[in-house]
Amino acid sequence: MSLGMLAAAGGEEGFETPTQAIFWQPLIGSGSGWLDVTRPALVFVLSAVLIAALLNWATKRLEVVPGKRQMGMEATYGLVRNSIARDIIGSRDFLKFVPMLFTMFALILVNNLFGIIPPVQYPTMSRIAFPLVLALVVYGVYHYLGIKKRGLGGHIGHMIPPGLPGWIKPLVFLLELITYFITRPVTLALRLFGNMFAGHILLVLFITGGEYMLLHSGSLGLQIFSIPTFAMGIVMTLFELLVEFLQAYIFTLLAALYIAGSLADEH
Repeated sequence: MSLGMLAAAGGEEGFETPTQAIFWQPLIGSGSGWLDVTRPALVFVLSAVLIAALLNWATKRLEVVPGKRQMGMEATYGLVRNSIARDIIGSRDFLKFVPMLFTMFALILVNNLFGIIPPVQYPTMSRIAFPLVLALVVYGVYHYLGIKKRGLGGHIGHMIPPGLPGWIKPLVFLLELITYFITRPVTLALRLFGNMFAGHILLVLFITGGEYMLLHSGSLGLQIFSIPTFAMGIVMTLFELLVEFLQAYIFTLLAALYIAGSLADEH
């Protein structure tokens, strides 16, 4: 069923496909000023409060034999601590980076999950500013660590793999310079942003399309077709749940990889 057929069935007030405008939701002011409040900003603050409350609730009464809530929190923390930080950064240096990595993982995961949890149903990371700021934090950390370990010249020189012929070193250096200073932060932010943006707009398309066909189209055929449309919306919601977890995991994993690269003795 095409979108044009939906619009035709509704006459002049046909179905309006969701656009990027659904992500721009100022609550106080126009949303472009320093003191304006937008829905994603409010959701992000809510996520921080919720994470703090969950951590306090889960660790309030620590026991040798953990209960369900303590076990769930320890499993999440262990995933970041052991499977990401320790395995990627190494047992010598990983502990100092666990707080940052766990905070990033928790923030991204909760804000992603908000995209399918009523009544919020808004993935904060679908606004480019949020993943961009997180990417810039990672960007600053791995460059700071590299400069602290080797000095500025050593950090830049470390980008060239050893053993290369002299004639190819300038080209490799240019490519590595672009990778370290431009490609890494841009792709880190865009990957998270793009997945959350596309996933949410697809969910809105299926749900609002199904609702329009069922209640507003005035066509029996479209009303019947709304059933598989809603079913597809449910399938997409389940798929989005997987994507939301994977994006939080991948972002944290790449952050650990970049940190490990800055701390490595060799390229």
